[in-house]
Amino acid sequence: MDSLIPFTTSGSLVDCVDRKMLVVLRDGRKLHGVLRSYDQFANLVLEDTVERIYHGKAFAEHWHGLFLIRGENVVLLGEIDLDREDDVPLQQVDYSVLDPYHKRDIAHKKAREDFKSKVLYEQKGFCKEGGEGDGY
Repeated sequence: MDSLIPFTTSGSLVDCVDRKMLVVLRDGRKLHGVLRSYDQFANLVLEDTVERIYHGKAFAEHWHGLFLIRGENVVLLGEIDLDREDDVPLQQVDYSVLDPYHKRDIAHKKAREDFKSKVLYEQKGFCKEGGEGDGY
């Protein structure tokens, strides 16, 4: 019976080492890089890391190189299928072209979340605590 219980500790990352991974962080950033190491707290070390931003049918990448991620900030970790990675129907553009649109999208999302939080607090009695980027 115990063999049917999924292994959900940081030890389950052992098969992901030296593979290209996508990491989505609590603040919404999306990082692509090769997982080189991790620890018991699921802190991750990514090598050859790029941050991807998206807008419409375009994406851009910003090089970060070696990247250390605190485990509590990871929302999603998934392996990238190298055979299908180039089949994505998005056009790559220069980061400086997409960055203003991306920043505007983030500002709009924050304004919507702030408005929603205000309504929930004032009209429904919800508390304001826990809203520091914990939208996931």
